[in-house]
Amino acid sequence: MTSPYPFVAGAVLTAANLNSITEYTINDKTDSYTLVAGDAGERVIMNKATATAITVPNSTFTAGQCVMIANKGAGTCTVTAGAGTTVSVSGSLALTQYGGGTLLAISASTFIFFPFGGVSTLSVEFLLVGGGGGGGVGRGRTGGGGGAGGFVTGSGIIGKTTYTVKVGGGGSSGTTNNPAQSGTASSFIGSANGGGFGGSGNAGRQGSVGGSGGGSADDASTAGGAGVSGEGNNGGAASNNQTSAGGGGGSAGVGGNGSGTTGAAGGTATSNNYNGTATNYSGGGGGGGTTGGTAGSGAGNGGTSGASGSAGTANRGGGGGGGGTGGSSDGGNGGSGIVIIRYLTADATGLTVTASGATSGTPTVDGSYSYFQFNGSGSLTVA
Repeated sequence: MTSPYPFVAGAVLTAANLNSITEYTINDKTDSYTLVAGDAGERVIMNKATATAITVPNSTFTAGQCVMIANKGAGTCTVTAGAGTTVSVSGSLALTQYGGGTLLAISASTFIFFPFGGVSTLSVEFLLVGGGGGGGVGRGRTGGGGGAGGFVTGSGIIGKTTYTVKVGGGGSSGTTNNPAQSGTASSFIGSANGGGFGGSGNAGRQGSVGGSGGGSADDASTAGGAGVSGEGNNGGAASNNQTSAGGGGGSAGVGGNGSGTTGAAGGTATSNNYNGTATNYSGGGGGGGTTGGTAGSGAGNGGTSGASGSAGTANRGGGGGGGGTGGSSDGGNGGSGIVIIRYLTADATGLTVTASGATSGTPTVDGSYSYFQFNGSGSLTVA
């Protein structure tokens, strides 16, 4: 039934007229549209698969009049201020499918758009990579490869608040006077453990537990460190001739066991593309030997005879390489971790997402996603 608006002097209102007051007329539109005076008190609903606009004209509505605007089409419909008008909003004027709100005239040229509901949560996906473990020192024997930092992907729903983001550091290498150290954990709304340190040829020969375990040094009877289930794998054991140490575990494979005079290979890494580029993370460090073991991607290779192991690459979470046999053969430092947080750009309509300590304070867009990459610790804020 047609609404009785506007009322006029002397009009007689029937029961049907009164009931119809709550039944707003629906004006379906299938293309971009400019509002008219008759839309006051009505619903204007856009329905088109591609992008459209609903334009708010000047001097068409009076203060206090409202228009309900909604979008049921697959294309985004944007509420647009016409010439000489302003439309203010707390959020976005771009209405995705099934979005809508109420347009209120403050004057003939000034409007406020109040979105229905109001978005207060955001679905995110995240990558957490812990810092890689340091490679063990050789010093006359062989050093085990450092274990990779834990590799964790997950998802969750976050709200309007500030979240702490921690990026784990790589473990320091083993030296003559100091054993290698494990990497530290990375965290957001979950966590990924640091990688276990590699065993040292001069003391502490067993690799440490961690996201992935460190490789052991010197003695085949000494097992590699254990990896954390769901984050990484075990480190490898050494050979029994003091010339081939175990490789550090990787996110996608166990560390190799030492054999002969060649250090064992580090465990393989895992690829992820949450920042738009497929990159391998959390490779295990190679074991030291007369010939150094090959590392997993982004980790440090094992040292050769008399040479130190190499360091893991920054922000890849790889373990450091173990020191080679004889001479000055320290281990390599583990690589630092990384945190990447992404979400569908359309899901953040009406929200402001910013970061401190990330590579950018505002989101980087990659296709249908927006993301933040943290190479160091910081915070993420949703408002």
